[in-house]
Amino acid sequence: MTRRPKSPGWNVLGLLPAQLIMLLTLIIPVGIIVVVSFSTRGPYGGFDFIFTTAPYKQILFNEGWTGELEFNPQYLIVVARTVVLSLVTTAICTLLSFPVAYFISLQKASVKMALIYLVTLPFWVSMIVRVYSWIIILGNDGVIAKALRALGLVDNMGSLLFTDTAMLVGLVYSYIPLMILPVFASIEKLDPALVEASHDLYGSRFTTLRRVILPLCKPGMVAGAILVFVPSLGAVLEPTLLGGGKTMMMGNLIQLQFGAARNWPLGAAISIVLMSAVLIFLMWRGLQAMRKDGREGDA
Repeated sequence: MTRRPKSPGWNVLGLLPAQLIMLLTLIIPVGIIVVVSFSTRGPYGGFDFIFTTAPYKQILFNEGWTGELEFNPQYLIVVARTVVLSLVTTAICTLLSFPVAYFISLQKASVKMALIYLVTLPFWVSMIVRVYSWIIILGNDGVIAKALRALGLVDNMGSLLFTDTAMLVGLVYSYIPLMILPVFASIEKLDPALVEASHDLYGSRFTTLRRVILPLCKPGMVAGAILVFVPSLGAVLEPTLLGGGKTMMMGNLIQLQFGAARNWPLGAAISIVLMSAVLIFLMWRGLQAMRKDGREGDA
């Protein structure tokens, strides 16, 4: 007796709720932002539905007194600062998270669960509270300044706040759990027999780490790097609270345009540029993974 092929109708209907959620919460809002980015700024803020590419030109150029376009690198500097801080944040999170994840993987099951719980515990607290706590730590009379004075290392220490370093500390603290968890998942899947085989072949600990453990954990490290890098690009609280609004990043630049500056088309254009850069990066990583899988399948 032959089995009749299943109708695809149930599969389509089963995916319909998820498709509706994606449509209402992602596609339509992004479409609205795209429309606003090609609109004209209203006389009192907001926007009018008059098509123009001026918001995108404003990212790179200013209009002179006689109407000519003059190159203005101020927004490019903000973009460059954001990318550099995000890359440094990702690198630091990678260096710190791997030994932490490896240590957790070596523990007993009960201890392992408790440590994973501690890693995820910061997500139970509001991001504002977590970032604001660093103001107390890094301030003029904060924990670090008091400790250094008590040890006699410094007499009069300037504030560590409102600097790129303070923002970097806040970014690393905020997003390092997003790196630890995927790295830990990759280490958990690691076959201990491969590590033992490396030692049996007289491989040193460093050689085993470099030739066996790190290559096998690379997928988790790449996933963690994406999870850290992408939200770092759009960070708002860290530059606002720890940078004091003095050092601009793309997140609070967009917030400024939609808020105090009331230049919605420019804010939408910067948002589209940021989103496009992230999508290009993710598509590039996806194509690389597909090509690698294809080469492994051919082999």
